[in-house]
Amino acid sequence: MRPAALINTPWWNSAELKAVISALSNGAEKPRIVGGAVRDGLLGLPVSDIDLATTLTPDAVIRNLEAARIKAVPTGIDHGTITAVSSGKTFEITTLRRDVSTDGRRATVAFSTDWHEDAARRDFTINALYADPDTGEVFDYFGGVEDLNTGVVRFIGDAAARIAEDHLRILRYFRFYARFGKSAPNLEAITACEAAAKSLMALSRERIADEIMKLLVLPDPVKAVRLMVTHNIFAAFMPEIASDAMGRLGRLLDRERKADVEPKAGRRLNALLPDDRNVIEQVAARLKMSNKARVELSERASVLHPGSEAAKALGYKRGVATATDIFLLHGADDDWQRGVDLLRNWSLPVFPIKGGELVARGLPEGPLVAETMKIVEQIWIDEGFPADMRAAAIADQSVAKILSAKNE
Repeated sequence: MRPAALINTPWWNSAELKAVISALSNGAEKPRIVGGAVRDGLLGLPVSDIDLATTLTPDAVIRNLEAARIKAVPTGIDHGTITAVSSGKTFEITTLRRDVSTDGRRATVAFSTDWHEDAARRDFTINALYADPDTGEVFDYFGGVEDLNTGVVRFIGDAAARIAEDHLRILRYFRFYARFGKSAPNLEAITACEAAAKSLMALSRERIADEIMKLLVLPDPVKAVRLMVTHNIFAAFMPEIASDAMGRLGRLLDRERKADVEPKAGRRLNALLPDDRNVIEQVAARLKMSNKARVELSERASVLHPGSEAAKALGYKRGVATATDIFLLHGADDDWQRGVDLLRNWSLPVFPIKGGELVARGLPEGPLVAETMKIVEQIWIDEGFPADMRAAAIADQSVAKILSAKNE
């Protein structure tokens, strides 16, 4: 891991970033790139979000950006954060700070010019890395580079104190362990997370849900989720975790890999919960998930062990994405992959019969038309979505049969 390698990447040398850095620089005084961009850049991972830290006050940041004709948005000015929009790309700029007080959800801060003091208020050692924007020199105050090398995720200083400052750090610990942990979990961190788990109840459900979904969509969240189950982290906000959750999640990930299917956080959440619509809807409501997410969670739990022979029928009724999820979650060991393969790149057919066509065949207008449409459509589905001529014949036969029965 060579810090100098940072300066040879496209994101580091982008004109948009250079413009922001130039606007915030004055002689020896210049901002530093901080946090995830440095961490991921050192690991050779893709970098998308770029944050900068500066000794300039928020007001000075705004003045300097506007003087350079860069849009400045005061997205978190009370906490020292300004968003710069440079040629359409956004960069978060935060003034160095220290916590004055915190209630575990939000902090009152004082601005600072001390880089070490700013680093000390961050969560994990691997996130407290700063880089000189010109030379790529990395400023590492708490051994974060070594922790990146060895795959250790640990809090800065006292773990319990860091968690007390922001309870969400409990969930963040497990997410970062899933991403970067290569060794056994840090004992102090795990102990502190378990001891403070009930404090998660004080957080907004939206923040909890966002963090859980970020964890579940990672390439392999199993080891972190297992730790969370073992140490009762879910109890405060999602005690409904299924008794066989880890087996189900592991099986799902194995199937996703075999089928070359993209990870989906919602699908993986289903694996953790019982196949009970009432339970799932209670969890989704508690976490204040969107209506769309709630419906999708519920739909995935509604079919158990579907057969691949009905894959396209299921895809037509529930949508290809939901049907695929159902096979991944509930399909039999010797049949699930065929169901997924049948749905892959399959375009939903359009039912070719309209209600007016049934009326033209002699069916009286009214509820009977809708009832007959359902019958015709189901036969069309059962026959494998035949072409328009066969669909028309099905409609002819169905209308004739109903009219005959009505006239008897």
